[in-house]
Amino acid sequence: MGRRHGMWPAVGCVVGLTVLLALFAIAVIVGQVLSVVFGTVGIVTRPFAGLAFLVLVLAVIGLLRGFRRLATPIGALVDAARRVEAGDYSARVPEVNRGPRELRELTRAFNTMASRLDVDQRQRRSLLADISHELRTPLAVLRGNLEAIADGIHEPDEGHVAGLIEETRVLERLVEDLRTISLAEAGELPLHREPTDPDVLLGETVEAFRATAERKGVHLALDTPDDLPLLDVDPVRIREVVANLIGNAIRHTPEGGSVSVTGASGDRSATGERAAPTDGDGSHDRPGVVITVVDTGTGIDPALLPNVFDRFARGGESPGSGLGLAIARDLVEVHGGTIDVSSTVGRGTAFVVRLPSAGAPP
Repeated sequence: MGRRHGMWPAVGCVVGLTVLLALFAIAVIVGQVLSVVFGTVGIVTRPFAGLAFLVLVLAVIGLLRGFRRLATPIGALVDAARRVEAGDYSARVPEVNRGPRELRELTRAFNTMASRLDVDQRQRRSLLADISHELRTPLAVLRGNLEAIADGIHEPDEGHVAGLIEETRVLERLVEDLRTISLAEAGELPLHREPTDPDVLLGETVEAFRATAERKGVHLALDTPDDLPLLDVDPVRIREVVANLIGNAIRHTPEGGSVSVTGASGDRSATGERAAPTDGDGSHDRPGVVITVVDTGTGIDPALLPNVFDRFARGGESPGSGLGLAIARDLVEVHGGTIDVSSTVGRGTAFVVRLPSAGAPP
């Protein structure tokens, strides 16, 4: 596609002509002054007029070269902006190493903006493809069973109706998970914060999974001190996070294994060691609570581990939609906390959630 210069050549001509006239006027005035001053003492003024003309020529050349260096990146920026406007988010502007600081910052800011738009577009397309894939399975099951009932192959008895109801619940959970993720990422997820005792929250969540763990033969343990600081959180959302981690731990722990849930003050890790300071906002050093869920399960595939918090990221044997950990990360982050994971195949996995306490500085 040819490059459209638009108004820049006209602007350049006007600016160049204005500068030329201004310099010529200055040169004339300087020449007149020199003629008056030196003419009284008998000095020939013609060499000064030639010198003034030479200075004028050199100044014009320098200004034109400077204007060209300025106009070229601005023209490239305008062309790239037109491409972004047309939907081409791969447009970039060559970095400017010389020239005004504002122009250099402008080109860097434009490239950063275009890169983010490009990433957002790719993620949006990937999300739509993943959603379509996840919706296809339950919808196909529903359609197949309903067609079988309509054709008389299956009776509309309790068993077949229960299967259909379960598939609708799968769809409901998927839609609700997607809604939660979209609201959290847009910063519009409503939170009903209140002072929350983490000891009570963890105790209630662990007890809700006690029967499930016993049926599978997994030992479920809770260890929290009595002096944990209060959290200023939405207890329903944080309970959702902890429940997701415990449920995953039990699901991937074989019979005879164990899942342990621990709580500790935010200035120390779950093992009692001083938490390492972060390079960013120092969130590990802020007062708060550290919640750790450790299992002795199968562990996470090393290839999946770096992307375990991404949407629809899941192992080959995972029965879920792959949204649980993505939601957990988003819910923790909107509360001002962090979540990390470490895992060894065949030995188990540890998730660490850090949440600031009530009254902690942001």
